[in-house]
Amino acid sequence: MSSDELRQRIEYFKDLGVKDLYKREPVASPSPVPAAVAAQAVVELPPIAPVGETLIQISQDIGDCTRCGLHKGRNKIVFGDGNPQAQLVFVGEGPGADEDAQGIPFVGRAGQLLTQMIEGTAKKEGIPITRPDVYICNVVKCRPPENRTPEPTEMEICGQFLFRQLQVIRPKAICALGSTAAKALLGGKDGVTRLRGKWHKWHDIPLIVTYHPSYLLRAYNVEAKREAWEDLKKALHFVYD
Repeated sequence: MSSDELRQRIEYFKDLGVKDLYKREPVASPSPVPAAVAAQAVVELPPIAPVGETLIQISQDIGDCTRCGLHKGRNKIVFGDGNPQAQLVFVGEGPGADEDAQGIPFVGRAGQLLTQMIEGTAKKEGIPITRPDVYICNVVKCRPPENRTPEPTEMEICGQFLFRQLQVIRPKAICALGSTAAKALLGGKDGVTRLRGKWHKWHDIPLIVTYHPSYLLRAYNVEAKREAWEDLKKALHFVYD
């Protein structure tokens, strides 16, 4: 195992809240182990994602979740929607009222705009995909009260399931919609304006940041709309060319 692979695995377990990893002690042997053999000993770590895990299993693991306070006001858990083998995954902040009612991410006004952005840009660029070809999910899976920004503890608790979803899908690229998704996936405190327009990485998966569609619905954000379409065009060509 290379140092980069070991570092990625350690970062993954940190994301899941695992703080300590222990090296298994060798079983006592009646005869001394040759030095050449001992030098080849390696630390065995579990795979980054459970072998054979599926999105259905992750959803079942979430169950009727009460792990944080967001469950108290929710109607439906909003797990995710789209192609489970998608090459491109969009990650938003959390469900709104329409999503909470239907149990599907991005079905309100912001979701309709996202669909238009995906399908309109793809058609214009000659890329034969529609919304069902991608996968869409959120950092948190229950609607925050009054659509407030999720709190760090809520993002941490629910983030473990998002990370598992991404590890199962293994897309060619991820598009983080808005600052909450960007912070959840990249860490740090930088906002969209500083992060957009260039490629980052979540573990070993390329990630691009752009504005959340709800921000683009505001009439005065003309320049942000242009930038978001440029970001999406860059992501689509990277994935599908």
